[in-house]
Amino acid sequence: MPIARRLALAATMLTALACALPALAQGPAPVRLRGAISGFDGKVLSVVTREGPTVSVTLPDGLQPGALKRLTLDAVGPNSFIATVAAPDQDGVLTAIYVQMLPDSLRATAQRHDDWDLAPGTSMTNAIVSSVVAGKAGRKLSMTYKGTPIDVVVPADVPVISGVPAVRADLVAGAKVFIVASKTGETSYTAQRVVVGKDGVNPPQ
Repeated sequence: MPIARRLALAATMLTALACALPALAQGPAPVRLRGAISGFDGKVLSVVTREGPTVSVTLPDGLQPGALKRLTLDAVGPNSFIATVAAPDQDGVLTAIYVQMLPDSLRATAQRHDDWDLAPGTSMTNAIVSSVVAGKAGRKLSMTYKGTPIDVVVPADVPVISGVPAVRADLVAGAKVFIVASKTGETSYTAQRVVVGKDGVNPPQ
């Protein structure tokens, strides 16, 4: 497999695993951090979190960040394995906030539907698409996770994203980040996964 292809696959799995970790983890649950980089010395990130406090995040040797690229909803079709963060609309219909393509290698282990912390009332669903039907409010995705059916409506303006490689040089001040980490102190963490905003595509905050 060409090196570029291996890197792209690794980046996709990195961002996908960030979505899958709560379902896979044993022991203390990892912490999800969202915010903007205020500094990076090559080893430790300073991040101003969306909640306000600044935290320090140590990157273990060998850990490389991932980034995201924008796709169109046409990339999603029957048998696609996707993650979607959604919230119920006023009629209780689950409506997507964003959709992310996931690698086939996680189909057997990462299917889930549970609460998410992007915003109050949001949920994360990792599922296999059964059908895509166009409607007035957007496209309705009929999906299954662990054999359970679920429908999500995806409006036309909802971002559809996939993972791409990044490097530590992309971890610059002001860049948005999404980090999965283990807490090691009051305001200190060790990163397990880092996704950084690049080329105008930011991880959802």
